[in-house]
Amino acid sequence: MLSSSDPKFLKAYEMASNTSLKFPPDIMLHFYAYYKRATTLNGFYTTKDDEDIRNGFKANALVQVKQLSQLEAKQKYIEMVEKHIGQI
Repeated sequence: MLSSSDPKFLKAYEMASNTSLKFPPDIMLHFYAYYKRATTLNGFYTTKDDEDIRNGFKANALVQVKQLSQLEAKQKYIEMVEKHIGQI
């Protein structure tokens, strides 16, 4: 969960959540994966519907960031927000 001890990450999350900018699916999946890895212990995505392609892409995105620590994922998330949305 989000911690108030991470003000820069909280600001990045707020900016990403409130932007009206539209991003390609690959950028959205990166935002998703870094956020989930930063805010959950295992960061893994489970689904009951194996045929849903969107869930497959989400699971794949999480596998790609599983080697990151929560701190590294937070930093990557902040970097993405600054690159695609604006400076924090």
